[in-house]
Amino acid sequence: MAAELTTIARPYAEAVFARAQETDNLGPWSEMLELLAAVTRDPRIAGLLGSPQFGRDKFEELLVEIGGERLNDDGKNLVRLLVRNRRIGVLPEIAALYEDLKNEDQGVIEVHVTSAYALRDPQKKQLAEALKGRLGKEVELTVEKDPDLIGGLRIRAGDMVIDGSLKGKLQQLAGEFGI
Repeated sequence: MAAELTTIARPYAEAVFARAQETDNLGPWSEMLELLAAVTRDPRIAGLLGSPQFGRDKFEELLVEIGGERLNDDGKNLVRLLVRNRRIGVLPEIAALYEDLKNEDQGVIEVHVTSAYALRDPQKKQLAEALKGRLGKEVELTVEKDPDLIGGLRIRAGDMVIDGSLKGKLQQLAGEFGI
């Protein structure tokens, strides 16, 4: 299902990205898409989407009203297009794909680090610099603490995963012993 959502969302994300580049509005589009994705993920709004009592026109008006001044005319047009094409449910995927396109264009990569212990700011900075050197891109670092790792780090950057956690090493060792 995730691959299907990506297939549906990709042309919209690419069109939005092209429009954002054309109008020099990459940042504002990120904000609009983030807002719209959050709104459509809300269970109360999602429940209205499939409701026969709440027509597409009312749903479209509701989303535009919720967006208010945070949506420019292009953002409002996107809402109308997605509602009319019954694609509003893919907005979170459109937002994610748009961010990927924007990051690629700007030479930025999002890196998610999971650590057994909280990392201090100097450690985060050092890690980001090391990853920048290895990946050849600016690094946007997100750090999460997970004591279940026992020790070490797990780093995820796109499709690349580096598991330097103690838990990962123990699991690898158990696999080698057939345990």
